[in-house]
Amino acid sequence: MKSAIIRELDGRCAEDNNTRLDSESAIIHHFALKSSFFMPLGVCRLNRRILLLVIGFWVSTGLTSCGVLGGGFSVKKPPSGLTMRVLASQGSTATTDFGGLVYINGEYDTLARVQELSAGTSPGLMAISPNREVVAAFDSGSNSIYAANTASETSSNHVQLPGPTFSMAVPTASGLAFAAVPSAAVTGYSFLGAVDYINLSSGSIVATIAVPNAQTIVSNSDGSQILAFSNSSNPEFTNSVIVLSPTLAVPPVDTSCLTNPPNAVCTIVPGFDHPVYAIINGTTAYIFNCGAECGGTQASIQTLDLGSFAVGPPLPVNGATWGLLNGSTLYVAGNGTPTGQPCASLPLAAPTAATYCGTLDIVNLSTMTDPYYNNPAIEIAMPDGYHWRMDMSVNGQLFVGSKNCTNIGNVNNPSGEVRGCLAIYNTTNNTVIFPPDNGDVLGLQSFTTRYIEYVAEGGALRVYNTNNYLDVLLINDYVPEGSIDILGYVGDVKAIDFF
Repeated sequence: MKSAIIRELDGRCAEDNNTRLDSESAIIHHFALKSSFFMPLGVCRLNRRILLLVIGFWVSTGLTSCGVLGGGFSVKKPPSGLTMRVLASQGSTATTDFGGLVYINGEYDTLARVQELSAGTSPGLMAISPNREVVAAFDSGSNSIYAANTASETSSNHVQLPGPTFSMAVPTASGLAFAAVPSAAVTGYSFLGAVDYINLSSGSIVATIAVPNAQTIVSNSDGSQILAFSNSSNPEFTNSVIVLSPTLAVPPVDTSCLTNPPNAVCTIVPGFDHPVYAIINGTTAYIFNCGAECGGTQASIQTLDLGSFAVGPPLPVNGATWGLLNGSTLYVAGNGTPTGQPCASLPLAAPTAATYCGTLDIVNLSTMTDPYYNNPAIEIAMPDGYHWRMDMSVNGQLFVGSKNCTNIGNVNNPSGEVRGCLAIYNTTNNTVIFPPDNGDVLGLQSFTTRYIEYVAEGGALRVYNTNNYLDVLLINDYVPEGSIDILGYVGDVKAIDFF
């Protein structure tokens, strides 16, 4: 390396242990921000710059041009040579007749010069294995799941589903995957809706497990248990959690859930109120009861023991359709009613032209308490809509996204309030920001080494800077407009490297 690059791309200079040195030349980027919302990020002190240059020179002397550290440890890189890779699903639009999974260089927040992965014409939802070597993308144009290997950066097989899916899981790198298909129909059978057990390696459906109007699935760590959630008109399914053992299913069609459960493949666990989602922690599943928002009675959180199938008592919350577990804290978002609460009834809600708001609850799992429930004075307001995405940045900024929310103003022609389906909750000072954007939030991706969050909203891929809790769009030489310039409609985003 010739010298150190000191880049102020994401405000890392404010934190010594997050400063990154790069090679080739010394460049300090300046920011040109276009509104008071996108406030300046500032620059580092001169003495720190000098220190970083010295460290950069020292590091450069310990590396060889072939990418081997002085201590003899080699760094294995993928064919592209990139080690901070992100994939975004790019769907075709009126002006683009192609789709695929495009590579983003997560170091610079720019499109990478790497051949995109084939994923049909309209890929959107993605799922990725825990080791990030296998990624699956659903193409709504063909109702197919396309698979890719991130180590070799190649597309593999694809498999056509019997209908669209909005929920997939790739629990391991073995090539096995699962998808909830609400409208699945099989010739010779009367059921409508199933969970498909898929072999991505061979591009085939191993078994179709009948689950009426299956909407959402959640897998345990090895895929041996799948929790399925149904929106069937039959309360036996709607008010129950369907626990599947998919590897025991009898191919090609398994009707164990319809014929005398419980059995080896299917156990229907009753005692819930329109459950729609779960977070699994070991052998305990925290079940999200949608309650009145989905036609039931009361939103709540309940525990389910995945060994004994014992059900815990419900803990009422303001709304519960999605969440995030952080240690012993469970963040829970939802509307609680079909519309949500009137924004004017929440004293801490930011002034808005929106009539209704969702809420964010914070549950203490150690005591199973929620101080925010039915407590308007401190309730945390969110945009309305159906809450279905949540992610936390490395410095505790909680991004909460919904779909079908009330959009205010026009981000492309801003005048007055502009608001969409995204809210950012600062867990350190309990404040909320409603970024001036429009559209459904389709994907969120944080990083452990950067104060950055990628947000797929309204078909665009935004880059948010969370350093010093600014929570504004990142504006610099690489991202001049705060968005990564992807031509098609962005339907999801996933990091495929750990950084």
